[in-house]
Amino acid sequence: MATGSVTGDPITAVIVDDHAAIAAGVWAWCSRALPPIMLIDAGDRLGEVWTGPGSEADVVIFDLELVPRRPDFGELRRLVENGRRVIVYSQHTDDATAMKCVDLGALAYLTKREGPEHLVPAIRAAARGEPYTTPSLSGAFIADDSPGRPRLSQRETEVLRAWFVSASKELVAAKLNITVKTVDTYITRVRVKYANVGRAARTKSELIGRALDDGLITLAELNRTP
Repeated sequence: MATGSVTGDPITAVIVDDHAAIAAGVWAWCSRALPPIMLIDAGDRLGEVWTGPGSEADVVIFDLELVPRRPDFGELRRLVENGRRVIVYSQHTDDATAMKCVDLGALAYLTKREGPEHLVPAIRAAARGEPYTTPSLSGAFIADDSPGRPRLSQRETEVLRAWFVSASKELVAAKLNITVKTVDTYITRVRVKYANVGRAARTKSELIGRALDDGLITLAELNRTP
């Protein structure tokens, strides 16, 4: 496996997608990135990911549906089990497919409606061996009812995210046009829900950690906090 992300050499990626227009678009996004990402187009030829030009790529960008109407979870599992760092780039927008890919070990799940503002940073994160949470995947995390992941309402999630990137609850209240007491109420509800699934979060930093684990917010968003 290539080590560009570790040595400082350019990141390399191979895309496996049978739609030439998709591959061309991704190639353009990668070439314009700063620094550029070197992209290999494997078309629908999975063999090139294993023994061809893409065998040493840092990241595999994988279309689940190389065979019409048959998402290839088996090939995704094989790639991950063999140590490849995989981003799934799919036309499927349902939460179940996204969560299954993440459970199998994909480092990111993007729908083909999500553009370079998410795909490029997802490639960089994957090259480091780190996950990247896109808006579509964040929605899947929120809707997921797996044990250990509390079910938060959309409003609870909105207040939580606003609090994480604000200096005070007063600023959150002003931004969302609610009272500080209401902000406190939502945060308390979230704490209770996490406690009820055995993942207590008594401090703001602990709650941020839980939210990062569950994909409710990303490090990039937190790092943009004033």
